[in-house]
Amino acid sequence: MPSFVVAVPARYAATRLPGKPLRLLGGEPLVRRVAERALQAGAREVWVATDDARVSEAIAGLAGVHVAMTSPDHASGTDRLAECARQAGWSDDTVVVNLQGDEPFAPAAGIREVARLLAAGQARMSTLAAPITEAHELFDPNVVKLVRDDTGHALYFSRAPIPWHRDAFAASRETLPPGEWLRHIGIYGYRAGFLQQFAAMPAGRLEQVESLEQLRVLEAGHRIAVALTPEQFPPGIDTPDDLLRAEARWAAA
Repeated sequence: MPSFVVAVPARYAATRLPGKPLRLLGGEPLVRRVAERALQAGAREVWVATDDARVSEAIAGLAGVHVAMTSPDHASGTDRLAECARQAGWSDDTVVVNLQGDEPFAPAAGIREVARLLAAGQARMSTLAAPITEAHELFDPNVVKLVRDDTGHALYFSRAPIPWHRDAFAASRETLPPGEWLRHIGIYGYRAGFLQQFAAMPAGRLEQVESLEQLRVLEAGHRIAVALTPEQFPPGIDTPDDLLRAEARWAAA
C-alpha cells in the first residue's frame, strides 16, 4: 500500500441537515465517526477541514487527527481541501483521499483502494463505483451514474441513465438489460499538487449543467481512474431520515 493521507471536508452549515458534522451517531459526533474510519484505513495523517470551531472541538483529543480551520466562503469541498493541503504542508506528490464528512460507514478497504488505484497509474484522480442492479436506481437523478472505458477510466458522469440502451428502454424501463451499470461513490484520490490545480480550474460547462464537480476534470482533458469498490459503501447521511437509518444501522452493528 502507498502512504496516503485522508482529508475530510466538514462544513457546519449543511443545507439539508444543519450542523451535520455535530449530529450524534452512536453517542458521538458524526465527524468524529468519519475520522475514526479514516484512521482504521491506515492513513498516515487524517485532517478535518472545517469552518467552525465547534467541529474542531468535537474531534479534540482524537489521536492522529488534525484540524484545518478554513474559510467559510469556499464554494466546494475541493476548495476547502486545497486550503487544508496548504496548511498541512503536503508535498505535491502526497496521495490525498477525500473522504466525505457524511460517510461514517465507509469501509477501510474502499478508502485504501482509492489510494492504491491512484498510486498505481497515471490518472490525475481516482474514485470508486458499485454495480447498479435495480432499474429505479438507474433512473433516479439523485444517484450519479458513470461509464468507463476498457482501461478503467471514466468517460462520463451523469445524473441521467447512462449508457442509454436505446432498444431495451424503448420497450421497458422496469428491468435492466445486460451490461455494466455503475453507481458512482463520492470518494476521491488525487495528489496534493493536482488538488491545487483542480481547485484553481474554472467551473466547466458540463459541471454546471449536471452539478457534478468531477466533470470539471474530464472537461479539462484529465483522466479519472475508476475501480469497483471492494466492499459495500452504505449510503451517506444527507437528511434527518438518513440519520435515523444510520443510527439503526449503528445499533445493529
